[in-house]
Amino acid sequence: MQASSDVVVAKNAPASAVFDFDAVFSQDYAAVTRLIVRIVRDRGRAEELAVETFWRLWKTTGAHGESVRGWLRRTAVRLAIDELRRRVRRERLDRLWPFGRVSTPDELFLSSEEQGRVRAVLAAMPRRDAELLLLRSEDMPYDELAATLSLNPASVGTLLSRARQAFRKEYVKRYGDQ
Repeated sequence: MQASSDVVVAKNAPASAVFDFDAVFSQDYAAVTRLIVRIVRDRGRAEELAVETFWRLWKTTGAHGESVRGWLRRTAVRLAIDELRRRVRRERLDRLWPFGRVSTPDELFLSSEEQGRVRAVLAAMPRRDAELLLLRSEDMPYDELAATLSLNPASVGTLLSRARQAFRKEYVKRYGDQ
């Protein structure tokens, strides 16, 4: 028998016959998790991916042997990179289609509360300023803003800036600097 410091493997025996999965798991789980945390920056998700790494080790008898630590780390890094790629895709899709994400009750409450505050501030502002802000929030270009509100096209930028300042001032007066 050939003994490494952590795993005992018989020379001509199949690796799965003497592979001590429990020992490898207890010795390497923390290191694999730390490696994944450094990549994904989320401890909970890293622990899930570490468990997935060990599940794959359990299913892959060809990885049972002396090079198990290298296999574990390579698999962990690949899973972590895949997680980063999933995040990027998810964020891109959320930007394109923000309605697919389900909000929590707390998020819904805070969102509706904030919307109520914005509506109250807009209602307290002069009509032209509120109209400018609302139309600009719909990405209306300056020339269309000028035509819609019968304004001089050269003054739209200045009026919009003043409307933003008036909104900010009224919001802070009512709700504080948040």
